[in-house]
Amino acid sequence: MVPKGTCQTMCPAHELRDREAQNRLHHFEMLPGTEKVRRPKGDPSRAVKEYSRPAAGKDSTRPSDLRPPAVLLKTVCYLIDDIAASPTLHPWTEVYNFVFDRLRGVKQDMIIQRVSGPECVAILERTVRFLIYASYRLCGEPLRLYDPRINDTHLQEYLSWLLDCYLSETEPHPNQEEFQALGLLYNLGSARAAQHIMQLPERLRSTPSISLALSINRAFLERNPVRLLRLANRLNFLQTCALHRHLVTCRRDLLLIYSHGYSSRNCRFPLDRLSQLLSLDRALTAKLCQVYGLEVIQENQVVFSKAAFTEPEQVNLHCKLYHSIVSEKQGDLTVENIIHGCA
Repeated sequence: MVPKGTCQTMCPAHELRDREAQNRLHHFEMLPGTEKVRRPKGDPSRAVKEYSRPAAGKDSTRPSDLRPPAVLLKTVCYLIDDIAASPTLHPWTEVYNFVFDRLRGVKQDMIIQRVSGPECVAILERTVRFLIYASYRLCGEPLRLYDPRINDTHLQEYLSWLLDCYLSETEPHPNQEEFQALGLLYNLGSARAAQHIMQLPERLRSTPSISLALSINRAFLERNPVRLLRLANRLNFLQTCALHRHLVTCRRDLLLIYSHGYSSRNCRFPLDRLSQLLSLDRALTAKLCQVYGLEVIQENQVVFSKAAFTEPEQVNLHCKLYHSIVSEKQGDLTVENIIHGCA
């Protein structure tokens, strides 16, 4: 028999008491004013059930420990509105790690109760948006603070679950176009992702977002970085966040192709034109050329040479610096707008 949760708070009362006694409260969960005492108090309105690995002899199916779907959705909205999107003096890596862990706890409750339906979809959509946004915002952070492989593993699981939910519905979901496109952009070049899109009904495949994602995927497969970057300018902010992990490879391919096509001692390529093609400013374009062994002369001309092009042992390209194509699209969008899908 599938258990049904009865816990009406974000954190079961006995867990809050136990973590309070063991001094295991996160500072986001502490009662204001008690943070600096020897044993801080927990705030029932801020504490969130943490993820715990299944252990032998431990019963994780007690209804009083499980939050029903409505409470799980309320918990996810709290994590977005009051933690992820709230102005804080704490580094966003710390915000991310707290939210990431508590979302895993939500997922655990969902799996045990076999949650489905609209609330399941609403939870998964917000979780996928959060992880895609985090993959951009935290790109380049030290591994001890943020591991992109772990984020990717969980993002793929949530995304697969969400897309399966869409397929189980008789009517198209209003956000299905958004997430089908995000899935393909995040997984450019994946035969499985492309096959999934091609199995969708024609009315869905021909929607603007999915059509654009398919065109970008085709450019990626054809090793056509100029077309890919031109098409990328038409993406919205979150779509560009999904694409961003492919941009380093894309720009490297462009420089390699041009190093062969324009390889000549006497040929000079305008730096301004190259910066347009790469969607970078002139200074970053010049820096990127130098990373790959290409010469920039008189500050405005590039000398392409297939002999000079080199693959650096460790490309030290700070993601935030070279992803201006993403940051420019954010504008006035708040984290809350982005993750709730109001962008």
